[in-house]
Amino acid sequence: MDKISVIVPCYNEQEAIPAFYKAVNDTAAKMSGAEFEYIFVNDGSKDKTIDVIKEIASKDSRVKYVSFSRNFGKESAMYAGMEYASGDYVAIMDVDLQDPPELLAEMYDDLKSGEYDCVASRRVNRKGEAKIRSFFARCFYKLINKISQTEIADGARDFRMMTHQMTQSILSLCEYNRFSKGIFAWVGYNVKWLEFENRERVAGETKWSFWKLFKYSIDGIVGFSTMPLTIAAFVGVLFFAIAMVGIIFIIVRQLVWGGSAYGWSSTICILLLISGIQLFCIGILGQYLAKTYMEVKRRPIYIAKETNAEKTNQGE
Repeated sequence: MDKISVIVPCYNEQEAIPAFYKAVNDTAAKMSGAEFEYIFVNDGSKDKTIDVIKEIASKDSRVKYVSFSRNFGKESAMYAGMEYASGDYVAIMDVDLQDPPELLAEMYDDLKSGEYDCVASRRVNRKGEAKIRSFFARCFYKLINKISQTEIADGARDFRMMTHQMTQSILSLCEYNRFSKGIFAWVGYNVKWLEFENRERVAGETKWSFWKLFKYSIDGIVGFSTMPLTIAAFVGVLFFAIAMVGIIFIIVRQLVWGGSAYGWSSTICILLLISGIQLFCIGILGQYLAKTYMEVKRRPIYIAKETNAEKTNQGE
């Protein structure tokens, strides 16, 4: 019998966990050809998340948990879950039930056919989401697909089921600055997409503020494209050319009409514009330098404080 490991990142989700466990259990009961294990990753929650998980684990031996020493982020939680997963297939789900559990059966059937290595999900709409947030999300996907060689599907979710081979390939990419949507696409393999309508959270509040999503999008762009560096270089060349034209114009005007240097306000505006462009380009360079700085430190992606599971996979 095949074994499916379901990885569930959790951060302050004490209210959602019982409902999630019941819903996935109901789906698992209908899938007679597979057995399940649940790997809850407590990402440094400040509520009673770990206590709720431990209570469920005491009643169900299939439930495993990994509890971090602090909040390392969802990316680290997914990576940890894959390291502790022992199944033939590995699924990643959000605990808020925005990922439909009933899709697990279809994902499993598609993978069993041998035609695909991964069955992933994507939302066909963003119903219930703030319009400004939806607008910027669509802009992000359009932008990153234009400037990166790695194509990321619009509306792609982390909710997916993968073969053991693909999971190992993802674990081999042990970079500290992780952007999993890009990593999933970068490793390749045959992927099938399942579409579904957006769903509201079953309980609790989203942990993704606009600012966190903005920083996450920057991580994705910096991690999977060097185009911003090219843009910075192009802007530098462009302004050099403009400056040369301006110098020639001033010299000609001085020789022909005289009085070429007047108007301090326009000079200040030009200086502010050029300084702003320079700082923008330095900022782009700084982002890449900062990511490199964090990578060369070779810090662990996460630190597990306690667990009732054994690590079965190991990132390089």
